[in-house]
Amino acid sequence: MKKGIIKSLGIFALVAGFQAHSQEQNEEKKTMDNILLAEWSGPYAGVPAFDEMKVELVKPAMLKAMDTHLAEIDKITENPESATFENTIVPFEDSGDLLNRVFTYYGIFSSNISSPEFREVQRELSPEISEYSSKISQNTALFERIKTVYENSQENPLPAPEQRVIDLIYEEFAMEGANLNKEDKERYAKINKELSELYTKFSNNVLAEEENYIVYLTEDQLSGLPESYVKAAASTAEANGESGKYAVTNTRSSMDPFLTYSDERELREKVWRNYYSRGDNNDEFDNNDVIKKILKLRDERVELLGYDNFAQWRLQNRMAKNPENAMELMEAVWPAALARVEEEVEDMQAVADREGADITIEPWDYRYYAEKVRKEKYDLDSEEVKQYLELGNLTQALFFTAGELFNFDFKPVKEGSVPVFHEDVNVWEVTDKDSGELIGLWYLDSFARQGKRSGAWATTYRSYSELEGAKPVLASNNSNFIKPAPGESVLVSWDDAETFFHEFGHALHFLAADIKYPTLNSGVRDYTEFQSQLLERWLSTDKVINRYLKHHETGEVIPDELVAKIKKAATFNQGFATTEFLASALMDMKYHTTDPDKIEPRKFEKETLDELGMPDEIVMRHRSPHFGHVFSGEGYATGYYGYLWADVLTSDASEAFAEAPGGFYDANLAEKLVKYLFAPRNAMDPAEAYRKFRGRDAKIDALMRDRGFPVPEDAEE
Repeated sequence: MKKGIIKSLGIFALVAGFQAHSQEQNEEKKTMDNILLAEWSGPYAGVPAFDEMKVELVKPAMLKAMDTHLAEIDKITENPESATFENTIVPFEDSGDLLNRVFTYYGIFSSNISSPEFREVQRELSPEISEYSSKISQNTALFERIKTVYENSQENPLPAPEQRVIDLIYEEFAMEGANLNKEDKERYAKINKELSELYTKFSNNVLAEEENYIVYLTEDQLSGLPESYVKAAASTAEANGESGKYAVTNTRSSMDPFLTYSDERELREKVWRNYYSRGDNNDEFDNNDVIKKILKLRDERVELLGYDNFAQWRLQNRMAKNPENAMELMEAVWPAALARVEEEVEDMQAVADREGADITIEPWDYRYYAEKVRKEKYDLDSEEVKQYLELGNLTQALFFTAGELFNFDFKPVKEGSVPVFHEDVNVWEVTDKDSGELIGLWYLDSFARQGKRSGAWATTYRSYSELEGAKPVLASNNSNFIKPAPGESVLVSWDDAETFFHEFGHALHFLAADIKYPTLNSGVRDYTEFQSQLLERWLSTDKVINRYLKHHETGEVIPDELVAKIKKAATFNQGFATTEFLASALMDMKYHTTDPDKIEPRKFEKETLDELGMPDEIVMRHRSPHFGHVFSGEGYATGYYGYLWADVLTSDASEAFAEAPGGFYDANLAEKLVKYLFAPRNAMDPAEAYRKFRGRDAKIDALMRDRGFPVPEDAEE
């Protein structure tokens, strides 16, 4: 009997072994055939195979690519020769090419075409990616070589690009715990792994809340809504299987215009509550506990490195240098913003009272009555302005601006020559206007859809560096405009047009890069928004207005009197805009300078805002449970203030153009703009780069003038 069992088990083991071997062979073949791992082929030194990517290929590709990169790192550390820039930093900079390609596909799945299937892959991969990252940042042998090169460079400085690279790399490794002892390194890595899982969970929860809360309107609920919005809402409803209805999706691009124009106050409140309660609904997608865990882990991690709080650690290599400097700037602007809100609310309440509305202004009323005040005070109708802001014309306006400042030329690529991941994506070839030299490609993904994260952003699929062969840049802009009904124009608000220019500024920053090493493509968070914010200013220049702000039906240029109204109203509603932003930025800093054991996010948000004197009529631009900038990763954590910091630079630089002989198209100043503010990326210290452009440091007074706020006396001296 026992003999029979053993024999049966032996056969079972043999079959299982054969199956396992067969499975391994299948996995190996799957990896070898994986298009996500293939070298990019085709024109433009190769382009991503977006038309062939599949979710099931992501995990094996990512695992293989991470292993490959780790093997490349091992080759560096196994070198028996003493560490030098050439045998350590150069191969380190040149490594990871395969992984960068895979991350390009991963990013598209994550941001542009997410699905439940991909989110599961994302959940499985997040700890793997964290472990891989820790294996590099905590590689003792690698860090010792980097440290040797760094210390030698302190004795015998390297040429500027090389010195900047080793300084940045050493600083990054030190900040990531490379100097810790073995036990602390292990804890540090474990924390990073836990955080990566929490970031993914936070992000996916927000996306789920956006998908789960759609308000469907019937025909009798459309009062006040512009025709273009109604048509787009009908098209969205039909795409969601609700033909004959009108969909208000739970994204900013849908919520914002609805709250601005809808006469239905109860529906405005419903749409407002849906949007601002994302991640805060006491359900499976609630993010409050996720935030608590993130804050505690961040605090524990930086404590290992000897810092008092996360903000202190994070800001040491930013322009602000420390949380105190960032808070000082925000607190200088905050009182003026609050004072302006009081004035705005008074104006709105007066309109509501005159109309016999018998209401007190609530947050879901702010945009609606602000629009009425705008019409009354400035005789400016946002819907009238939109008729001259057609997406195709605005795109050409971007190209014109890039041509004037950067000497770039944009031409659509031959149809079918460059793969795209969705039919809505368009691609342009970017060349130098004079020499015809290829600069790169620009991808534009314009419209909102299921599975695409909300907002607007820019990214690169391939960045420029001499070390990696100076290949054409592959840059991308992504928007969430509401897709119109077939044959209809895409008309956008003035704010959305500014955002379109803003994100294109990021793309130009990528395309204009002229650097030697990949690390120099990195950014300083409170500086990288400056270039894009600056580009917004060209939307309101005469050349752009006269060429591209044309009525979508008649082709007539926007009338001078309407332009005058727009410019006159430029500081209108700055109380709302500044306060909703600053509330988020201040909360970000408060979260990361407070003992996390004392934080219950929902309560902490309310109490902190109360202490700051937050007006009842306004809510944070990004409430904590969906504050993706801060809690779905670390890019903007304690860095959201950076938009304001960058805006100080923006306002100051704009005045330089306004005062130049050629205005915003002054050739000499444009040359300095490209040379010092765009092309170097992070090859030059930002403060030094700005001084080279402007001849001095930036001052806050230009920002205050831009917003129509009182200029502090000490700023005028």
